[in-house]
Amino acid sequence: MKKTTLILISILCSHFLFSQSNENQTTSRIVVKFKTDKKPNKTSVESYQKFDMPHIDLLNKNNNIRSIKLTGNKRQGDTYVLEFDVNRPIEQLMELYLKTELFIYVESDFIGKGHGFQTTPNDFYFNRQWSHYNDGSFLLSDSTIDADMDTDLAWDITQGDPNLIVAILDSGLKLDHPEFSGRIWNNTNETQNGSDSDSNGYSDDLFGGWDFVNNDNDPTDDHGHGTNVAGITLASGNNNIGYAGVNWNSKIMICKILDENNSGFYSWWAEAIYYAVDNEASVINMSVGGNVSSTLLEEAINYAYDENVPVVVSTGNQNSVIQYPAKYINAFAIGSTNSDDTRSAPFFWSDTSGSNYGAELDFVAPGNYMYGLDHLSNTNYDYYWGGTSQAAPHVAGLISLLLSVNTDLTVDEIRLVLEESSEDQVGDSEDTFGWDQYYGHGRINAFQALTSPLLNINNFENTNENVMIYPNPSTTGSPLEILNLIDGDYNLSFYTILGQNLYEKQVTASHSKIRVLLPKFNSGTYLLKIKNNSQNITIFKKLIIR
Repeated sequence: MKKTTLILISILCSHFLFSQSNENQTTSRIVVKFKTDKKPNKTSVESYQKFDMPHIDLLNKNNNIRSIKLTGNKRQGDTYVLEFDVNRPIEQLMELYLKTELFIYVESDFIGKGHGFQTTPNDFYFNRQWSHYNDGSFLLSDSTIDADMDTDLAWDITQGDPNLIVAILDSGLKLDHPEFSGRIWNNTNETQNGSDSDSNGYSDDLFGGWDFVNNDNDPTDDHGHGTNVAGITLASGNNNIGYAGVNWNSKIMICKILDENNSGFYSWWAEAIYYAVDNEASVINMSVGGNVSSTLLEEAINYAYDENVPVVVSTGNQNSVIQYPAKYINAFAIGSTNSDDTRSAPFFWSDTSGSNYGAELDFVAPGNYMYGLDHLSNTNYDYYWGGTSQAAPHVAGLISLLLSVNTDLTVDEIRLVLEESSEDQVGDSEDTFGWDQYYGHGRINAFQALTSPLLNINNFENTNENVMIYPNPSTTGSPLEILNLIDGDYNLSFYTILGQNLYEKQVTASHSKIRVLLPKFNSGTYLLKIKNNSQNITIFKKLIIR
């Protein structure tokens, strides 16, 4: 990472959507997303208000359709709002359209009410923050309208849960900066008495977190990297000063793992991960990287995953292979984009630099020319930085917003939400359809993530505790056992979370058990429908494949 004047080294299935509340639904409007191989010609739809599919066009006519409007990711052209002249039960309309088997999902178009404010913050320099709202006027680099995260729209949904803790593992923080006023994490289990009152292994870690470099309780920033990174994620918004972070309200835990030269031992990094997880951080950002793998560090990343704490890591700035710990499978590996949605290669500070890429890349986010906070001043807002270190905290901030609206999300579910909601093919020719090694699953979009139907995954699961699936998580192509069933014939159906039926199989339970060989699915979260018609039994179970 670098900033001007200083050199810095960076280191559910649709069938189940009926169960959602429609108390805010007052007009007959539904949203449909076509399967990839069923997409209509969007030009034809917009011009003639028809899909040019006889069956669906007849269905539209019979139900007195008023209008068809493209929505969602308009470049994909697969999601539409259908509005009908005659009010009728939304569930009936949804069922009719689902039966066509043309759609990934069908859901109602809910109505909300404004609360009297527009969530464009009044922070003095917000116009510099193209990552949140890009109108194409950013002056320091080529800029494209809407090459941003749509965070301004996301803030109408949530600005962060004050009870949530976000851990920043970096060079520390300017603890008295007004952008973090009242939001530094306090360890309420600790007492200032020179001893380890809460028995967590750290004496007097009362305010902020811990300095793993100097092994003390003062994680003050002596370099600048950490204050900038923390500000991107967590600077208070709408406070008339400075900048707006992605999350305006959540608590900030600081783990200092980089020294005044922006370097740190892996042992500091690993220890800090354990500290953050054990002290109830909900998400961790690590804008650091090294070239060598380490069992210690990988075990720490895996520990966070096992404890359901997502770890967001920058990929590195060498325009080369992804560094560690971003390279580990249980980390979120984040690359950087420019204000015109191209991959950052180079960054503004070196012609040979660039956002690292490769098979482990998950997502990209804005990271070049990022104005931010100064670790030496409470009033200087004129520094800008660039690097994957600046991209990662955007993603960590977004994850904290997702957890603010659904605290029960697992790491795998968060990954699935981001995969489904990120914007694909918005960059240059490197940004090919679907996942690619330069842009991953795409550039994150906060608004699309926060409006994803996947956020309500737990609403669609029948948690019959007696019936178990083992092992879970499982691996593709491996045996799966379903236990504690009534003996008899069953139909097993495997669905994606968006409702696509991938596979069905007729099986028989004997001795209260079914054993099947899993199909070759991609890694992710799926729903398993277990149905016994003779006993009128239907059970839904969530299945994770890794």
